[in-house]
Amino acid sequence: QVQLVESGGGLVQAGGSLRLSCAASGYTFSAYAMGWFRQASGNEREFVAAINWSGAYTYYSDSVKGRFTISRDDAKNTVYLIMNTLKPEDTAVYYCARDRTVRRTTGEIRLMDTYNYWGQGTQVTVSS
Repeated sequence: QVQLVESGGGLVQAGGSLRLSCAASGYTFSAYAMGWFRQASGNEREFVAAINWSGAYTYYSDSVKGRFTISRDDAKNTVYLIMNTLKPEDTAVYYCARDRTVRRTTGEIRLMDTYNYWGQGTQVTVSS
């Protein structure tokens, strides 16, 4: 069965960096787009970043563009989110997710409805 396991969260000071990892199993990793979303306490889950199945295209929310980088290593079945210049407002539980469509060529991978498998989340806390 499909499993997504996030790791790498923690407590960091403002201006610091973290690298989140999402290890996937149970399917052909290289055939699906992957996304990162986050949910702060009391807020709705929101899009952070996504990478298409081939790795050729990446997308970011305006709030993280220029600070976060999404990448994938198909040999390791892992998607990464490198987070630099972290701000207190980046504090949230971060989730990785898998696209519901194999080798998607149309549609919007920034939308939550695009994804049908989710990890359990990893907490990121940025202190001021």
